[in-house]
Amino acid sequence: MATGDALKLANEKELDLVEVAPSAKPPVVKIIDFKRWLFRKEKEEKKKRRSELKEFRVRPNISDHDLQLRASRAEKFLKGGDRVKLTVIFRGREITHPEVGLEKLKKVTELLRGIGKPEKDPARVGRGYEITFVPSKNG
Repeated sequence: MATGDALKLANEKELDLVEVAPSAKPPVVKIIDFKRWLFRKEKEEKKKRRSELKEFRVRPNISDHDLQLRASRAEKFLKGGDRVKLTVIFRGREITHPEVGLEKLKKVTELLRGIGKPEKDPARVGRGYEITFVPSKNG
């Protein structure tokens, strides 16, 4: 079908003639509603977007194996380009030993060394401590 015929057909259907592959011989065109196509493409882009900050919440009495599992999940997120926030939450009398929670944060920092680096030192927030990791340039 010649381009002129395609243009007439598009005008009859009150749709747009869009060039899909301009470098092909002959060029490939498609008859579509261009505004609708743009809307669908924009909708797909919104679906693809995701949160850039992933959060893990743990207690100070978490076992070492469970902490390693959380670190491996955080590693996957960091390799995917996301930031990861780890929060240690104290309940009841756990707050009397904040060094236990800080020790857990240090272990995770060691496990993530090379993949992610902390933005800053662990900060006291409410009834716990939190630290945010960003992906390393080389990891």
